Amino acid sequence: MAKATEVSNGAQIEMGKPYFCQECKRNHTKGKIYKEHLKFATAIEDEENPDEMVSNNELDEENGEAADYDDNFEDIEVEENIDFLDTEDDLEDEENPDNDEIADDIDDDDVNLDNGADACVEAVKKLPGVGEATLKKLIKSGFNSLESIAYTPPSIIQEESGLGEKTIVKLIKSSMDKLNIGFKSAEDVWEHRRTIAKILTGSQELDDLLGGGIETGSVTEFFGEFRTGKTQLAHQLCVNVQLTREHGGLEGNALYIDTEGTFRPERIIQMADGLDLDHKQVLKNIIFGRAYNSDHQILLIKEAANIIKEKNIKLIIVDSIIGHFRSEYIGRGTLANRQQTINSHLHDLLRLSEINPELAVVVTNQVQSKPDVFYGNPLQAAGGNIIAHGSTIRIYLRKGKGEQRVAKIVDAPHLPEGEAVFSITENGITD
Repeated sequence: MAKATEVSNGAQIEMGKPYFCQECKRNHTKGKIYKEHLKFATAIEDEENPDEMVSNNELDEENGEAADYDDNFEDIEVEENIDFLDTEDDLEDEENPDNDEIADDIDDDDVNLDNGADACVEAVKKLPGVGEATLKKLIKSGFNSLESIAYTPPSIIQEESGLGEKTIVKLIKSSMDKLNIGFKSAEDVWEHRRTIAKILTGSQELDDLLGGGIETGSVTEFFGEFRTGKTQLAHQLCVNVQLTREHGGLEGNALYIDTEGTFRPERIIQMADGLDLDHKQVLKNIIFGRAYNSDHQILLIKEAANIIKEKNIKLIIVDSIIGHFRSEYIGRGTLANRQQTINSHLHDLLRLSEINPELAVVVTNQVQSKPDVFYGNPLQAAGGNIIAHGSTIRIYLRKGKGEQRVAKIVDAPHLPEGEAVFSITENGITD
């Protein structure tokens, strides 16, 4: 077995220094054996020196030391048209050797660039230091737009993409510069708020309570006891989001994540027929995901970042957000871990709504009873202050007379407290 220690043109390289091997077209370091070079080097050695075979334990004649073999070491493949900006990524990969394994595992078929996010991907591709390997890592981990890179903490990008820390910091800074993220006047904020789209619920009173409907760019939480209409509202919003903007929709599709097994297509059909819509097309436009545990639930939200633009998703439903966490994290000893995990999960949802301004996120939540309350309502939303702070708008639902339900604004940064009465009928949510 021959050692890859010299350049084919005869130039001498110092021991331990990197160089480009002309035979196997890869970077090597003198004194190391590479598994990619092994087959080629062995064949050449046998032809040139049939009587000599270099064993794995043979001493390096030049240094008198045993050769340093590292079969697990894989260097970065050198392309003919190399982008010199990617050399910084190569230096980062020396500090994080696992990056090379990630790059090798990413197949071209795993990354679909031919979708509705082409413009966003092109913007990411133009960032300084982004080559083909870096671009594939970013897209595969869901960071396929400038907003997703700029709004995400570096530690999360590093954990999910495998890129080096210095590279990620430069990508975030470049993305922020291109998006002009910084201070702005309150007038600019007001102009943005005026253009926020909203989804009608089907009840005029409930829409008025919410200031015109479920707004995009925020997380809306509905919490209450069983049979108070949380899942019914979630189903109705999946239908209404597909309506035209003139009729209170967003002309988009819905992503429904079901954690309790309560999603019913037949209910969607009833609501679609009530609005004279083609229920077959309505069902096609709802992307359904069944979360079987809390980890799976978190994973589905992370994967949602890759299909929002591709599938024209304008609404994400999580019904309910707390169910799996309450059943899996039992006892006070797991409380801190549970709350931190929920906090991270909620911020993933918030980040999606910030990255996609026309996306509305709606979560349902359960309630729990406070044993120390003797007067008044002992019920409070599950999840404690973590979910309370993580939700932008919170609505408490309770039962009324017959099919009537009462919605009360508990917390909203722009709405006063108030109540609205709506009904649940065969055709859906009405006044």
